[in-house]
Amino acid sequence: MNVKFFLQTIFALFVMGSFVSCGSGSANVDSNSKDSQAKIKEAHEGLHVGDTAPDFNLKNVKGEMVSMANFADAKGYIVTFTCNHCPYSVMYEDRLVALHTEMAAKGYPVIAINPNDPEVEPKDSFENMKERATEKAFNFEYLFDEGQKVYPKYGATKTPHVFLLDKDLKVRYIGAIDDNARNASKVEKSYIKLAIDALENGKDPNPSYTKAIGCSIKKKA
Repeated sequence: MNVKFFLQTIFALFVMGSFVSCGSGSANVDSNSKDSQAKIKEAHEGLHVGDTAPDFNLKNVKGEMVSMANFADAKGYIVTFTCNHCPYSVMYEDRLVALHTEMAAKGYPVIAINPNDPEVEPKDSFENMKERATEKAFNFEYLFDEGQKVYPKYGATKTPHVFLLDKDLKVRYIGAIDDNARNASKVEKSYIKLAIDALENGKDPNPSYTKAIGCSIKKKA
C-alpha cells in the first residue's frame, strides 16, 4: 500500500472520529425558514430572543474579574460559549479573533466563555485556557464559567454557541456564528454580522435563531 495514502487515510479517520465524539450536529438547518426557526426556538431552553440576559462576573485568563459592565461604551455584546478542546471551537478561533477586530470597533465586542467542567474535560482547565489564549493571541476576553453557573442561565448547549445582546442586554440573536463551521472560505452567511447590520439599521435580525453546531457542553452526569 502507498505509505502516503495510508497516512492520509488514517488522519482522515482520526478527524472524523473527533467530530463524532464531539457530539456535533451534521449541518446547519435552513435558518431562513420560519418553521425551522420556530422549531429551534421551541427546543431551546434558557434565554430566548427578546429576553434580558443576566450579567456575570467571571475570571479572565489574566485572573481579572470581568462583567459586561466593564464595556461602558459597548453597543452590544457577542457572548460566545466556547472552549479549548472542541474541534468546532478550534475551527472558529481565528474567526473569533477577526470578528472581534471588526465588530469591537463598531461597539460589539466578543466575550468568550468556557462553560466546560475541567474535571470532565481536563483540556478545558483554566491553566490550559491561559496557554491557548497566549498561543492564539486572543484579542477578546476569554472567561472561565467556574462552577458552571452562567451557561445554564443562557441555555447554551454547544461550543461554540452565540448570544448576541444589545446595549440593554436584550437578546437579539441565538445560534451559530456563520453557516459553514468546517470551511471558513466557503461561508455564505455570517449570521452574527448580518444580525449586527440589522441592529445598526434599526431592524430585528432575521434569522434570529439558527442551530448551534459544535460539541456538547461537558458537565458531570
